[in-house]
Amino acid sequence: MPGSYLKKLLVTHILREPMLSAAIASLGLPKASRGLDAGCGAGLGCTLLAEEIGMDGHVTGLDISADFLTYAAQVPAQSCLTGSIDFIQGSVDAMPFADNTFDWVWSADCVGYGPQDPTPSLKELNRVTKPGGLIAILAWSSERLLPGYPFLEARLSATTSGIAPFSGDMEPSRHFQRALGWLKALGLQNLKAEVFAGSAHAPLSHELFTALQELFDMRWSGVAAELSKTDRAAYRRLCKPESPDFILNHPDYFAFYTYSLFHGIA
Repeated sequence: MPGSYLKKLLVTHILREPMLSAAIASLGLPKASRGLDAGCGAGLGCTLLAEEIGMDGHVTGLDISADFLTYAAQVPAQSCLTGSIDFIQGSVDAMPFADNTFDWVWSADCVGYGPQDPTPSLKELNRVTKPGGLIAILAWSSERLLPGYPFLEARLSATTSGIAPFSGDMEPSRHFQRALGWLKALGLQNLKAEVFAGSAHAPLSHELFTALQELFDMRWSGVAAELSKTDRAAYRRLCKPESPDFILNHPDYFAFYTYSLFHGIA
């Protein structure tokens, strides 16, 4: 069985996949090109990238987690893409590739997504990309999951878990929405920023219901201690599956969420 965090990623992939596919399609990756998925996780994005560039292309997935890569190794066979994808363990801050190796590089929910300094990993992306090649970074950027309860959702989003992977004391310049400046500092040209939205509404399929339930837990894990007594009661009433008022059971339920994409030419 996958580890708990990996399992959460697999269950919630149904929410992310349409946005990832749309973002990849917008880049116009060349057919038969050679690309890198930096921080590929479970390898699900590698499949989408490989499908976009065709059977004559090749995608290398890089991740530091052996557990993720053990699962990812099964992905190409499941999607009939054996030979089009391979995986290598390593850090995005010190990648095991020569200069100018790839026609393009892609990183989703990894490079720049967190409070740490993104400079080392961005320099590595730039180093392994051929001149004229594309560099693209993508990350989950927002969600609205509690229709009718904006104040409660705002308070949940202000908790330590709700604001993650960022932190309250991080430098503003390190926030992912400042990525255009990072890419400009690398010397990239033709910089672009785009947002891709996904949504779910009642009646929810079993898969969407389960994915959204898991997303609630991922975004607001352990928040109770940071809420007022009133908000804590409302959170437990609306966001816990054992409650008769669990919001995913509401006949008018609707949610949306977004990914933000930043890219440029090396």
